[in-house]
Amino acid sequence: MFDKFSRRLRALVRKPEVERELDEELRFHLEREAEQNMARGMSAAEARRAALLKFGGVEKVKEECRDVRGVRPLEELWQDVRYGLRLWRKNPGFTGVALLTLALGVGANTAIFHLISAVRLRALPVPEPQQLAEVRIEDMSAARGMFASWHPSLTNPIWEQIRERQQAFSGVFAWGADDFNTGTGADVRLARGLWVSGDFFNVLGVGPELGRVFDASDDRPGCGPAAVISHQFWQREFGGDKSVVGRRLSLDDHPVEIVGVTPASFYGPEVGRAFDVAVPVCSAATLRSEDGRLESGTTWWLIVVGRLKPGWTVEQATAHFSSISPGVFETTLSPKYPPESVQGYLDFKLAAYPAASGISQVRETYEKPLWMLLGIAGLVLLVACANLANLMLARASTRERELAMRLALGASRGRLIRQLLTESLLLAAAGSLLGAVFAGFLSEFLVSFLSTEDNQLFVDLRADWMVLGFAAGAAVLTCVLFGVAPALRASRVAPGAAMKAGGRGLTAGRERFSLRRSLVVVQVALSLVLVAGAVLFSRSLGKLLATDVGFEQEGILIAQVNSSRLNLPGERRAAFRRELLERIRAVPGVSSAATVNVVPLSGSGWGNSVWMDGEDPAGKKGVSFHRVSAGYFQTLGIPLLAGRDFGDHDATSSAKVAVVNEEFARQLANGANPVGRSFWVETTPNTPQTRYEIVGLVKSTKYYDLREEFRPVAYFPATQAATAGLFNQFLIKAGVPPAELTAGVKRAVGELSPQSTINFKVLREQIQNSLMRDRLMAMLSGFFGLLALALACVGLYGIMSYGVASRTQEIGIRMALGALPREVRRMILRESLVLVLVGVAVGLPATLAATRLVSALLYGLTPGDPVSLGLAALSLVGVALAAGYVPARRASRVDPMVALRYE
Repeated sequence: MFDKFSRRLRALVRKPEVERELDEELRFHLEREAEQNMARGMSAAEARRAALLKFGGVEKVKEECRDVRGVRPLEELWQDVRYGLRLWRKNPGFTGVALLTLALGVGANTAIFHLISAVRLRALPVPEPQQLAEVRIEDMSAARGMFASWHPSLTNPIWEQIRERQQAFSGVFAWGADDFNTGTGADVRLARGLWVSGDFFNVLGVGPELGRVFDASDDRPGCGPAAVISHQFWQREFGGDKSVVGRRLSLDDHPVEIVGVTPASFYGPEVGRAFDVAVPVCSAATLRSEDGRLESGTTWWLIVVGRLKPGWTVEQATAHFSSISPGVFETTLSPKYPPESVQGYLDFKLAAYPAASGISQVRETYEKPLWMLLGIAGLVLLVACANLANLMLARASTRERELAMRLALGASRGRLIRQLLTESLLLAAAGSLLGAVFAGFLSEFLVSFLSTEDNQLFVDLRADWMVLGFAAGAAVLTCVLFGVAPALRASRVAPGAAMKAGGRGLTAGRERFSLRRSLVVVQVALSLVLVAGAVLFSRSLGKLLATDVGFEQEGILIAQVNSSRLNLPGERRAAFRRELLERIRAVPGVSSAATVNVVPLSGSGWGNSVWMDGEDPAGKKGVSFHRVSAGYFQTLGIPLLAGRDFGDHDATSSAKVAVVNEEFARQLANGANPVGRSFWVETTPNTPQTRYEIVGLVKSTKYYDLREEFRPVAYFPATQAATAGLFNQFLIKAGVPPAELTAGVKRAVGELSPQSTINFKVLREQIQNSLMRDRLMAMLSGFFGLLALALACVGLYGIMSYGVASRTQEIGIRMALGALPREVRRMILRESLVLVLVGVAVGLPATLAATRLVSALLYGLTPGDPVSLGLAALSLVGVALAAGYVPARRASRVDPMVALRYE
C-alpha cells in the first residue's frame, strides 16, 4: 500500500522525470521489437512501422500507462485549476466582482454566526459544562425587596438553605455580579467584580494560574476580604508581575489581599461580561456592611449553580428541589416581608435549569436580533449566488465554441462539467477565504459597536469547529448554488450547432435567456425582502429617536458622586447631600441642578402597588417611583401642570407629599386633577403602608426605556427620605461646554469632600446607548439592503446588456423600418421594469411573511407598513431604470446597416 502511494505521489510531484522514464521505456520496447522485425528480414523502415502498428500508437500506450498510475483525476484537476486561474487573469473585472460578492456574502454570514456561537451555542470553558445546572424560583412574581441582578436570583439565606439541604449536586456554589471602585481621588476606576462562595472555582473545575483559588474554608462567617483576580486584570493592572500574590488591592477603600490569579481561558460565568476581581460572599459583611445583604431575606443578589451527580438529570433535580422548597422558604421567611405577600413567598418552588452556557444579558438582548441578521445575511448570500449564476451563464455563452470544439475532439460531457465546476469551486474557495478575513474584522467591529464606555462587552471570538464548519458549509453551498446550473447548461452544447453559430452563441435561444431572466426575478424578489427590512428597521430607529420622552435630553450632565470614604453617620448625610447640591448649583454656567435616585431611561427603577385614599385597596395599580430634590422638573424641562414643586419645608417631620404625572391621574384618578387628594403605598420589607398627599401634577415622561408607553409615576421629595446614602446622582443643566462643566463640578465637589470620587455621563448619550439593539438592526439591515440593491442592479444590467447584444439584428430591422431611438430606449427600459415588477410581485408575499417575524423589534410600525414596502418597491424600480438606461441608450444608437450585416 505504501509503495503504491509513493509511486502515485512521485508521478504527481516529479512528473517530468516520470514522463522521461516512460519515453525511454517505450523507446526501448520499440527498438527491441524493431530489431526482432529486422532479424526476420524486414528493412529498418518496415521494422519500425510494424513495431508501431503492434503497439497501437505510442500516445495511446502512454495514456494507458498514465491511467495505470491512478493519478489521472488529480492531473485533470490540476489542469482545470490552472486553466481557471488563467481565465481569472483574462477577465479581471468578472473575477473582482465575483470575489467581492462572495467575500461580502460569506463573510457577513460567518461573522454573525460567530457571534451567535459565542453568546448562545458555545458552552462555558470549564470541564464537563453539560453537568452544570442552575437553581432558581420558577415564578418570582410574588418576590418583594431589592433586586441587585437582571437575572432571576436568590437571597443569601435561601442559598445557605439550598447548600445544606440539596442532594442533587456533587458540588454547588453561589455567585453574584457587582462593581468595585479601585480608583483614587476624583477619577473613578471600576473593576468588574464577582461575589463567589468558597466552592465556586472547585465546582467549575478552574484552577489557579498563580497562587490559589477559594475553597470551602473561605465560606466562614465574618471572613476578611480576599481577592482572586483574572488573568486579564493581572496583565492590565499589574503588568503580569508574578509577585502579585500577597499584594494589596483597594476595593471600595478596603485593603484586600490578592491570593491568586485565574487562567487566561476563564472569563467568568456570565457570557459578555468578563470579571476582574472575585471576592468571597461572606466578605460582603465588610465590603457592603450598610445594606446587610448577608442577613437580608429580601435582597435578591445570588445565582446558585451546581454540578449534577452521576446519573442525575435536570428533571430529577427539579423534582428534588421542588420537594425541599416548602422547608427552604418557611425557614427563610423574613419578618419584614409584607404580610400580603407572605403566602406568595411560601408558595415559591425551586427548579433546576441547564447552565452549560452560563447566563448572559448580551444573549437575552441580542440573541433574537442576531438570528434575524443571520437570516438576512443568508438572503444576501442567495442574491449573490443568483447574481453569480447569471454571470457564469453569460460567461459560458461566450465560450460555447470552445466547449463545442472540446466535445467534437472527444471530451465527455462529464469532463466539461468537472472543468466548469472546478472554476466555480475556485471562486467559492477564494471568495470564502476573503470572506473569512472580512468576517474577522466584522466580528470585532460588531463587538466594539455594541460596547459602551460603561458597559464593555467581552465576547470570546476565537474560532471553533462550529464556526469553521459553518464557513466551509457556506463555501460549498455557494459553489453548488451558482456553479451547477451554468455547468450543466454549458455542457449541453450541440457541437454542430455551436460550430455553425458563427460566434453568436447558442444562449440567444429563448430557453437559455429565460433561465437568466428567472434568476433576475429571484434576485429582485429576495432583494425586496432585504430592502423592505432595511427600510422598516431604519424608520423604526428614526421613530424611536424622535419619540416624545416628556423631558429635555440635550445639555444634561449626570454626575455620580461616591462619598463612602467619608463614613458619615446617617444623621449627617442629608445635610451633606444638600451642601453638595448647593455647591454644584454655584458652578459657573450651571442654570439648574437636582438630585435623583433613578436616572430616567436608564433601565433601572423601583415602584410598588398604589391605591387612592378612600377607595378599595383591591383596585390597586402598579406605580413607578422617583425620589428627587427641588429643581428636578426645572432641570429636565418637565412642565408643572398643577400644584407646586417640592421645597425645603417638605421635611421628614412634615406630612408625606408627592407629585404625580398625567398617566397617574388618568389611571388612578379617572383623569381628574388629583392635586389635594391622597394615595396609599403598599407595605414593603423596609417601610410600612404609607399615605401621601398629592401636591403637584406634571407631564408624563418615559421611565425605563423609549419603547414603553407612558406609565403612572409618583415623585417623592428627597428631603423626606427616611435615610440618605453616600452615593448620590445629580442632574445638571448648564450652558457651557461639557469639559468646562465637568472641571467645575470636580472642583466644587473636591473643595467640600476631597475623598469623594465622581463619575460623569451625558444623559443624551446614555439614552442613545440604550438603543444599541435598534442601531445594530438598522445599520446591518441597511448595509445588506444596499448590497442587495447593488447586486440586483448588476444582475439587471447584465441581462439587459446581454439582451441588447443578442438582439442587435432585430433592433436594426426595427430602426430600418422606422422605429425612433426613443421608442427603442422605451422598449428596453420597459423590459427591465417588467422584470422588476414580476420580481416585486413574487417577493411581496415572502416579504410580508418575513417582516411578521421581526414585528417585536419594530417601534411605531406594523410589519406590512405600506410606506416602507412602497419605498422598497420604488427603490427597486429606480434600480431597474438605472440598470436598463445604459443598455437602452446603446440599443438606440445601433446603426441599421451595421446591424443587418451582423451575422
